[in-house]
Amino acid sequence: MKLKLDENLGVRGAELFRAAGHDVATVSEQQLASASDREVVTACQAEQRCLVTLDQDFANPLVFEPRDYAGIAVLRLPSRPTPSDLWATCRMLIAALTREDICGRLWVVRRDRVRQYTADSDI
Repeated sequence: MKLKLDENLGVRGAELFRAAGHDVATVSEQQLASASDREVVTACQAEQRCLVTLDQDFANPLVFEPRDYAGIAVLRLPSRPTPSDLWATCRMLIAALTREDICGRLWVVRRDRVRQYTADSDI
């Protein structure tokens, strides 16, 4: 799967996804750090990459319609997250990507579950 990791996931996040066999580009590697959300998601569209981010703004399907993208995965961490919370949530997403296609979908991922947005669901 082609993924773009937002700047908030760091080097370790990229390593986890690459080790799982994903084609990973990062916002930082592509000099998109501090770019607007629209610029980041437009780059994802152009490259046909699923966006993986901690930015909760991307969880709004009224602003970022899931079917317009190769997928959006928003990682939700506890209010006082530790690095292990982040890595566990990344591993949950990696496992979900082996079972199902995210293309055109919005997933909200926690360390213990993945919720998929549908037009009639409330995230």
